[in-house]
Amino acid sequence: MISVLEKSPTLHWLGRQLFNRDDPAAFFDPLLERINPMWVRQYTPARVKAIYNETADTKTFVLAPAGRWKGFAAGQHVNIGIDVDGVRRNRTFSLSSSPIQWRADGTVTLTIKRLPGGLVTNWMHDHLEPGAVIGLGEAFGDFRIPDPQEPALYIAGGSGITPVLSQLETMAASDYRAPVTLLYFVRTQADVIAAEKLHALASRWPAFTLKVFATSDTHPPQFLSEQHLDEVPGIAARRCYLCGPKGLMDLANDLLYRRGIGEDRIHSTFFSAPTANLDTESLGGAVHFQRSNLDVSSEGDAVLLDIAEAAKLSPRYGCRMGICHQCSCRKTSGTVINRLTGKASGPGEETIQLCVSVPSGPVSVEL
Repeated sequence: MISVLEKSPTLHWLGRQLFNRDDPAAFFDPLLERINPMWVRQYTPARVKAIYNETADTKTFVLAPAGRWKGFAAGQHVNIGIDVDGVRRNRTFSLSSSPIQWRADGTVTLTIKRLPGGLVTNWMHDHLEPGAVIGLGEAFGDFRIPDPQEPALYIAGGSGITPVLSQLETMAASDYRAPVTLLYFVRTQADVIAAEKLHALASRWPAFTLKVFATSDTHPPQFLSEQHLDEVPGIAARRCYLCGPKGLMDLANDLLYRRGIGEDRIHSTFFSAPTANLDTESLGGAVHFQRSNLDVSSEGDAVLLDIAEAAKLSPRYGCRMGICHQCSCRKTSGTVINRLTGKASGPGEETIQLCVSVPSGPVSVEL
C-alpha cells in the first residue's frame, strides 16, 4: 500500500495539499513508529549503534541510517530530528566520518559538543542511548575536497574540526598526495577532539602536516597569526578551508586576504549562518498564505518561517540557516529581503527560502 501511494502523482499532490508533504505515506508514521521506528517515511530513521566520549564535553554518536538514505560527500551536513520532552526538534550537524565508512558498514558519525544552554545538544549528551532511533535528513553542503587534487590548508577551531575529520580521512584513504596542512586551535590540549585519530593520520599519511595550538596553555595565548601562516609552505597556492567560531574565521579570512588569496579559494562552513545588517524600518508587512487562506501581519526582521509557525502552520524546514533549501516555497507576489545577503527579491513569482526571507511590504506565498 505504501509503495502505491509513493508512486501516485495524484496522491503526492493530495499529500502536499493536506499534509504539506511530498510523501503522503508519512501520514501513517505515528502507526508505523509504534510497530517499528525504522519504517517511518517522513524522514530517514537512523539507529544509534554506539556513543563514544571524545573530550569532557564532546561525544561521537555512531548511527546506522535506514537503507534508503542516499549517502554523503566528505564535509557535508545533515539535519537530525529528535523528540525532546514531546516536541520534535531539528538541528544541523556536520558528519565527522568518511563516506568510505558508510559504504563499508552502513554507519556514519556525528561528533557533537555540549553547548551552554543548548536544548538539543545537551539532551543528546544526557539522554540519547544506543538503540534509540532519530531522524536523519539527506546530506547537503558545498564544503568539498579539492577535485582534482591541489595543496590545501585547513584552519579549524574547537568542534569546527568535525567536517574536517571527514575530509582528512577520505583524502588519506584515497592516496591524496598534494600537501595538506591542518592548523587546529583549541582552548587546552584536553579539548582536542579526535586526538588519537588526528595523530594516527599524521603518522601514516606523508602529505599531511598536523599542528595543534592550545590557546590557553601558553602565555600569552597563541591565537592565529601571520607567523602561523608564514610556516605553511607554498601557502599562496593552497586551497583554504575554514571551520570554527566566528572570531577565528573572521581573523583567518582577513589574514588570507592580505596574502592575496582570493574568495574563490577560501571555503567556509559555519556553526550558524552570518546575517546582513538590515534596515528594520523598511521591513515587515501583511503576509498572505494562499493555500491556508490565512492573513497575518509582521513587523521588524522576522523571517517567513517564523511568521508561518507563529500562525500555527507547519511548513517543511531543515537547517533554518539558508543552506539546505528544504523550506523553499513559491512566492507569488511582493518583495522579500534575504537575511543573509541583504538583497531584495523581485516583486513577482519566484522560489524563496522561508528561513531567510523577511517581508518588505505585502507578500503572498503558496503555503
